[in-house]
Amino acid sequence: MKVFRPTAFKRIAIGGLLVLALVLGGCSTGAANSTSSEPAVEETYIENKGSDTIVNLALAWAEKYQDLHSEIRISVTGGGSGTGIASLINNTVDIANASRQIKTEEIESAQENGVDPVEYVIARDAIAVIINPENPVQELTIEQVSAIYSGQINNWSDLGGEDRPIVRLSRETNSGTHVYFLENVLRMGDSDSDLLFSTDTLLLPSSEGIIQEVSQNPNAIGYDGLGYVTDDVKVVAIAADSDSEYVFPSVETVNTGMYPIARELYMYTNGEPEGELKNYMDWIFSDEAQQIVADLGFVPISSP
Repeated sequence: MKVFRPTAFKRIAIGGLLVLALVLGGCSTGAANSTSSEPAVEETYIENKGSDTIVNLALAWAEKYQDLHSEIRISVTGGGSGTGIASLINNTVDIANASRQIKTEEIESAQENGVDPVEYVIARDAIAVIINPENPVQELTIEQVSAIYSGQINNWSDLGGEDRPIVRLSRETNSGTHVYFLENVLRMGDSDSDLLFSTDTLLLPSSEGIIQEVSQNPNAIGYDGLGYVTDDVKVVAIAADSDSEYVFPSVETVNTGMYPIARELYMYTNGEPEGELKNYMDWIFSDEAQQIVADLGFVPISSP
């Protein structure tokens, strides 16, 4: 079977979660401290919370925007897509980050609480299936990946590898990446499927944790957003089925629709943003901000 290899495959090492600014409630203003006789500058605080996939991108955006606008303070924290959406529902954040789309029942809960979620697609991402570099397996179909994670395939020898038990790694259930992988890979997009992760799947709290474990365990398999993949792990080429081409994840293969495990990344606000919050959201779609998307290994929604 022919394997498509992209012309460029960006891999970066991402640091741990950071907080760029003190959390001071919703998007609010306050007088900056000043020792001079100049009038105090009003500062605006924007709180941004949610997806661990998006958090490093959101941190990079916040840092750059604050350099451009010294009167703006942006707090960025992770915790997972579920945490971000729950905070939006409770109206305790200005922006919720999510690596999955908000669900109907979550919209209803928000509306019952007087919150009107407004959705923004801020970037795209490929989910890479990763194994240890010592593993000789080169390619898998989505059906094979599903069989691995549902516990139907338990030894690498069944996939052309060595006689070794498969160690399954996944993000925690609060992760939007976990939910996307469950619905679109494990259940292969079948909304009527009730397949679940094998009970021996190890749930890890971060993308970095999955990278580290796969890099150290020759039996492990995991999945991660493309922007988190490093040279310490081996990326497997994926085919939609046994009759399709095996493709590696990249900006190119996501944009052309060739890579079968790709998704959109989201931000949500309560209603249409106004004032400084609107200015920030508008900037996220600028060429400058979308170049940061590309620099971090994600897929811009427009050509920067």
